[in-house]
Amino acid sequence: MEFAVALLGLVILLLAGDALVRGAVNVSLRLGVPALIVSLTVVAFGTSAPELLISIQAVRDNAPGIALGNVVGSNIANVLLVLGIPAILSAMNMADCDTRRSYLMMLAASVLFIALAFFGPITWWHGLILLAGLAVILFDQARAALAHRRLGPDETEDLEGADPDMPWWKILMFLALGLVGLPLGADILIDSATSIARDLGISETVIGLTLVAVGTSLPELATTVVAALKKQADVAMGNVIGSNMFNLLAIIGIAGLVGPIEVDPSFFRLDLWVMLGAALVLAPFVFLRWTMGRLWGLVLTALYAAYLWAVIVF
Repeated sequence: MEFAVALLGLVILLLAGDALVRGAVNVSLRLGVPALIVSLTVVAFGTSAPELLISIQAVRDNAPGIALGNVVGSNIANVLLVLGIPAILSAMNMADCDTRRSYLMMLAASVLFIALAFFGPITWWHGLILLAGLAVILFDQARAALAHRRLGPDETEDLEGADPDMPWWKILMFLALGLVGLPLGADILIDSATSIARDLGISETVIGLTLVAVGTSLPELATTVVAALKKQADVAMGNVIGSNMFNLLAIIGIAGLVGPIEVDPSFFRLDLWVMLGAALVLAPFVFLRWTMGRLWGLVLTALYAAYLWAVIVF
């Protein structure tokens, strides 16, 4: 029964996050905010809203294992699972995919996060450092995009959730559903996840690293599968790199301002290093432009299965 309740909370979270993105994108564009700024801010924050709300709720409910496990587990899943499964379905050619700058920023964010974890528990000053790193990255991305890209009026049609003909009542309805559904779904999921951990005699950290992390990575998986099938390797890789940076810098940064987050010793034994190792696995595809074919997809997916086995068994 608790698994069904957890699934319900997850579904509410994902639907509410999508509704919030649709409403926020369209109201921003109606108010004349450039599509580029919307994509870098509103869409980025909206698509990561489920992870953010879960981490905040976990901190408030004194379940730090779920808060950290959600982020670390999502970053591992994003590389090994979210790239692995699409690569099995359709090989991704990285020849024209230049994500070197963003990838190095993701590595820097990973190293910064691990370094701060050693000075845990994560508190407000850790959060401010992480958010400062996010501000630097957003500024750099915006400057680079403005220098190399000129947004025309038709480009807003490709922006996630943009609909020039959407009436105001529908925009407000999407905003209301998102704002009500996100905290409701987060509360349901956290309560059921902690109950599952208690009933099964496993730690909240394991639940955060597995059930919650995989669940909140589903939107990224769906986006990457579509990108792979459309032969858009740059979109697939950019989706994973951007999501991982936002998870580390924004979600833990904001959650750290809400309350202290204890870092379970188990993170230092395995999970943080798997997260860093998974990030480093992408280096040949980013710098040498290796094709991520079906064999690599199987390898990445198998590595993720092995990681899950290690987390659950040990």
